[in-house]
Amino acid sequence: MIDMKIKDLRELSTEALNTKLKDLRLEVSIEKRHIASTGVASKKIKITEMKRSVAQILTLLNERGAKI
Repeated sequence: MIDMKIKDLRELSTEALNTKLKDLRLEVSIEKRHIASTGVASKKIKITEMKRSVAQILTLLNERGAKI
């Protein structure tokens, strides 16, 4: 899910996008906590990609006028 294309995201329903948004936000917080507790920043690129996916989903939801 990390590197989904915007074309694929546009095909999903609003409910599916909301679900993916919640899952991604949860994953980002877990990864951030893991980095904070261990001090290992090896997954920084993964967090950046997840944040980008969150931004894409939020953009699509705003275009559709959906409540977040």
